[in-house]
Amino acid sequence: MGGEPIKSDSGRGRLAILHPSGQTALGANPFGKDVANLQLWQALARHAGYARLDVLTMQAADLEGVSKGLLGTSGAATEIATSLHALSRGHIEAGALLRGHPDLADLAWSRRRRASDRAYSLLGLIHTLAPPALRQMLAAVSTAPMHPWDALICTSPSVRDGMQEMLEGWEQHLAERTGGRAPPRPMLPVIPLGVDAPAFAAQAARPDARARTRTTLGLAEDDALILWVGRLSYFEKAFPQAMFRAAQQAARATGVRTAFVMAGWFPDEFDRGLYQAAAKVHAPDVDVHFANGNDPRLVGDLWAGADIFLSLVDNIQETFGITPLEAMASGLPVVVSDWDGYRSTVRDGVEGFLVPTLGGPPGGGLGGALVERHTIDAVSYQAYVGAVAQHTAVHAGRAGTALADLIRSLDLRRRMGEAGQARVRALYDWPVVARQYHDLTDELAQLRAASADPAHRTPRDPVRGDPFRAFAGFASHVLTLESRLRASPEVMADTVRNAGAEVALDTGFPDFRARPAICAEAFALIAAAPAGLTVGEVIAAFPGPQRRGLELGLAWMAKCGFVDWLP
Repeated sequence: MGGEPIKSDSGRGRLAILHPSGQTALGANPFGKDVANLQLWQALARHAGYARLDVLTMQAADLEGVSKGLLGTSGAATEIATSLHALSRGHIEAGALLRGHPDLADLAWSRRRRASDRAYSLLGLIHTLAPPALRQMLAAVSTAPMHPWDALICTSPSVRDGMQEMLEGWEQHLAERTGGRAPPRPMLPVIPLGVDAPAFAAQAARPDARARTRTTLGLAEDDALILWVGRLSYFEKAFPQAMFRAAQQAARATGVRTAFVMAGWFPDEFDRGLYQAAAKVHAPDVDVHFANGNDPRLVGDLWAGADIFLSLVDNIQETFGITPLEAMASGLPVVVSDWDGYRSTVRDGVEGFLVPTLGGPPGGGLGGALVERHTIDAVSYQAYVGAVAQHTAVHAGRAGTALADLIRSLDLRRRMGEAGQARVRALYDWPVVARQYHDLTDELAQLRAASADPAHRTPRDPVRGDPFRAFAGFASHVLTLESRLRASPEVMADTVRNAGAEVALDTGFPDFRARPAICAEAFALIAAAPAGLTVGEVIAAFPGPQRRGLELGLAWMAKCGFVDWLP
């Protein structure tokens, strides 16, 4: 349940976050977006400088637990409040609602219904552009009531460019279809994800952890340890063959004993055999290990023990890539594919090396056939992106050369590692990133204040609107404020109050209607009036916050036979 906010002593501004679960702990095998969202919420609470964060949930959340999960022991001066989204005005009072997902269309219609288009700004975070269903959600910004004081946050320039290209094509189609002009767009700011730079640096700077890791793997200090961290999914992350070939090439070119550890988890344990078979063929002279990426202590030791980070991502599901930042923060040089967000975080020849990539043939019709097979449910999303990745090449030879150069030169590894740490501290440390969110919400607030209320004649979503309105024609009568209700014979207020005691079905789906005790009070009023009362007369006798729930409660009482709506 919501509660009195946990208060602080300074800060400016206010932000609401839509966090449906209200949970501040991650389970096993978390997706990258879930990790990134939670770390972002924590960074906003600890570093953004907001006076208050309103955490809006879809289920009851413990305020103390949420506050502790977001603030930790940081001592940050931020007030934390929680409430159910359906009942809250926190986002209206804050002036901004942030969601860790880009689907904002329904929230835009809800804003219009509950307040006005200019009541507050909506912000969504784009973690991927690949799923066709998600692209359809993103395209809805052109038809939902969204405005320039809203924002879809892009984690990299590649995401922004992809969004702009998609929206331009979609808007052109709408113009051709309707003869109209393109609607206003939300802002598309680029704000990266972040990492806890000091924590990664400290974790990696542990000689005992380095020695422990290398001893476990049977490696001497002069041997080479290459590290991958992330999900071991060839269909949603990266086919591993190019990495195995690159490690093999580097081992042979340098004559240095080389180990390659892939720390992560397999979506299906069957996949382990596929990786092992590929490693046996493509990296016969490399010690390839698979480590449990769900063990934070083990992964922390690997950051300390490794010499080089390798990630040759080839999947359109990836749009930013947090692990190269973690590697850079740990002081490791990185060898990564020249791909989407990687190319914006890593500078070729400075923090590491960008390995050339080759995409499949555009415009030939085969790509369209691939996506069509998925959109008509002929193949899964994983099969779709996996097929695209299978026809995306990463230059294993260039990657092998980069690895060999780094293996040969301790000085090069140190220089690139130090450059990576400096870059992360300057651009990607969570305090730096969190302040950009505060600057953005300030900018959107100024845009709202300087804009007029948009004119419109459609108060609610005509496609996914009120079902009682959309299907009013299905019923012979509709409950209105003028509907007159009479108490059914032999029904008492206690009958209403104790509903469900004998028939559990009578009290199903109670979330939005008034509690039985309030319904019983309403029934007593109706029963005391010989001619009954109209719905408007009944709800007028109750406080404003109870009226909407009571209106639905009256429909429920008619359902149960407690009141009669016929003359």
